[in-house]
Amino acid sequence: MRQLMVGVIGAGTTTSAGYEAARQVGYLIARAGAVLVCGGLGGVMEAACRGACEAGGQTLGLLPGPEAAQANPWVTLVVPTNLGHARNVIIAHTAQVLIAVEGEFGTLSEMAIGLKLGKPVVALGSWPGLPGVIYTNTPAEAVARAIEAIHDSK
Repeated sequence: MRQLMVGVIGAGTTTSAGYEAARQVGYLIARAGAVLVCGGLGGVMEAACRGACEAGGQTLGLLPGPEAAQANPWVTLVVPTNLGHARNVIIAHTAQVLIAVEGEFGTLSEMAIGLKLGKPVVALGSWPGLPGVIYTNTPAEAVARAIEAIHDSK
């Protein structure tokens, strides 16, 4: 049976509140039995991977560069793409749902790609007012809505 693949997207730098929210999101994704998919670098990506690992989960990091050593220490499966920002398309295609935590323009691009692909996109403190995005207020709500969206799409 295929494992659930939940993407966590957000900037490589984050606030302390964003880091903690992303860590909790990662933890809850792993507790739900899903694999966490992300860009594999720092900030939101590192925090989410850390949380998933703390819960015993797996993390898949799709890196923008050519070197596996670029991954944050919490990435368990590393894919160096050497595609730069174009790897955002791969993240959106790989994940069954995307959870955006805070974020900058790269996050916005991943959200747009996900929506274009018909994937559910959940936001936690990220890019307000985008049509089609599921807005949430807590990490628990974000993960619950994401898992629910995967099951609803089957």
